[in-house]
Amino acid sequence: MQLNTEPNLQAPDDFYEALIDAHHDLSNEASQALNARLVLLLANHIGTTSVLKQALDAARASAI
Repeated sequence: MQLNTEPNLQAPDDFYEALIDAHHDLSNEASQALNARLVLLLANHIGTTSVLKQALDAARASAI
């Protein structure tokens, strides 16, 4: 299975707003912990190691 990097969110603005709201009033440490838990929950949902490695590679490439 290939990682889908094409726009795929039904309501991206709604998701972005919910993501920002989830971080509202959190300390930097708590915000980082929320992000880590979110990544692990979504990784579990995807469940395919090869797809997750593709996502890691894509994310790292865009961070450099």
